[in-house]
Amino acid sequence: MNTMALAFSSVLRRSLVSGLRIRQLCSNSSPVALTEQCVAQLKKISGDNEHLRVSVDGGGCSGWQYKFTLDSTVNEDDLVIEEQGVKVLVDTVSLDVMKGSKIDYQQELIRSAFVVIDNPQAEQGCSCGVSFSLKI
Repeated sequence: MNTMALAFSSVLRRSLVSGLRIRQLCSNSSPVALTEQCVAQLKKISGDNEHLRVSVDGGGCSGWQYKFTLDSTVNEDDLVIEEQGVKVLVDTVSLDVMKGSKIDYQQELIRSAFVVIDNPQAEQGCSCGVSFSLKI
């Protein structure tokens, strides 16, 4: 089994824990933080009952990549991060890979995008900042 498959298998095994684990994590403090820029941009773009969903998928030049979508459905196993009236949703599998990180909104000359920063589970990323590899 290759390294990426082993890493995904490990993440999947750890994430098969029910919503109880998410509730336990949330009782202390949020395992994922939102920056002021993220909150401000979400206030501008999200419609009624729309939330930012952040997930981690296999792919990209470093093995893993973040995916950002607007979603109106809150799943049973989602961590819901609410700040200043906006909500960010993170599924259980992605939470294991993102725990301790921050979600930011960055504006540059050539692009503007939501990004995950300061992820303690990420070992290295590609030069464009879209994908990363996991510490194993």
